[in-house]
Amino acid sequence: MRAGFYKFFATALCASFVFISNPLSAAAADLGIMTSGPGAVGRCSEIVFTCENGRSYPLCPIAVSVVGEVVTASLYTGHRGATHVRMIPMGVGYRYAGRGVWLDGFRENALLNFGKHSQIACTIQHS
Repeated sequence: MRAGFYKFFATALCASFVFISNPLSAAAADLGIMTSGPGAVGRCSEIVFTCENGRSYPLCPIAVSVVGEVVTASLYTGHRGATHVRMIPMGVGYRYAGRGVWLDGFRENALLNFGKHSQIACTIQHS
């Protein structure tokens, strides 16, 4: 029984190493918003959501993974200042959620939600 467990563990470890070591696999899966890398922390001009309401909402990365995914960030919504948002793993696309606001998207398209009945369509502008 132990030999089977160790074999399974070794296989899972190797598979996770292959996934983590290949940055293109994370980008292809659209697991989250991608930046230029860990050096993007604190840059508010790199990722800006331009929305149908005519406003722009910058996303300032706080923590970035090794492959360049934004894990936590500050989303500047204007009327409330910055809201801390965190990536929530999804099957397809991405979701960043914070207090009273969440952002659902796939690639360059996103929906910014300010509660149940207030959705704004947006696109990501990378600089």
